[in-house]
Amino acid sequence: MTAKKIPKAPRSSKGGAPATAKSAGPGARAMTVYRALRRAIVEQALRAGTKLPEDAIGERFGVSRTLVHEALTRLAIEGLVAIRPNRGATVAQPTLEDAHQAFEVRRGLERLVMESLAGNLSPDRLQALNDYVSREDAASKRGGPESIRLAGEFHMLLAQMTGNALLEHYIGEVSCRCSLILSVFARPHSPECAVSEHRQIIAALQSGDAVTAVSLMDAHLAAVAERAVLEPQPPADIHQLLAPFVD
Repeated sequence: MTAKKIPKAPRSSKGGAPATAKSAGPGARAMTVYRALRRAIVEQALRAGTKLPEDAIGERFGVSRTLVHEALTRLAIEGLVAIRPNRGATVAQPTLEDAHQAFEVRRGLERLVMESLAGNLSPDRLQALNDYVSREDAASKRGGPESIRLAGEFHMLLAQMTGNALLEHYIGEVSCRCSLILSVFARPHSPECAVSEHRQIIAALQSGDAVTAVSLMDAHLAAVAERAVLEPQPPADIHQLLAPFVD
């Protein structure tokens, strides 16, 4: 079978060179690829088991294989990518046991966030959370990958508001792992559920009721975990999947 060619990167709106990571320094270029691949995994465009060939990705983003390898290595440290000698990289394929462990850790971390924020959110931060959930609501009505990403980023926003950089880091990492897990063990569900649950969590935080906030978060994460079945989704072709993630 003839391999499909990756389409050339789109040109910028100003008509200049293709909009890739090429114009930045090596570190920034590797970070651009890392962030794009991470987002593609979180939004479930790149599903578990999808092959991640360094040459194809490098061509798609206009960077060297070395920089792609750097990005893939970072994703492997976060548990989102598996790199095997002489076999290349693939999106990680979490097991059911991985799923149980990830959600257990996530529940513990999210409880810390609730306890830290209950009664301690300024009016500006409460408004920012409510505005964010309004964006979630609008995205859920449109459908598509944006609603998946926004749902996960809501939790990262909460963690950021604690001012605890380490907690924010681990919430971000485990949230991405959970998104990957749900792409493997997924079943259709109403995104409106997550939106309403997020609104209830904000209300509890605003009231200063840490016990209720923790209980609501536990129930929310339990509901997320329950929206899964043991029916892995087949991997798709990488050539078309990365197009929306190239700046």
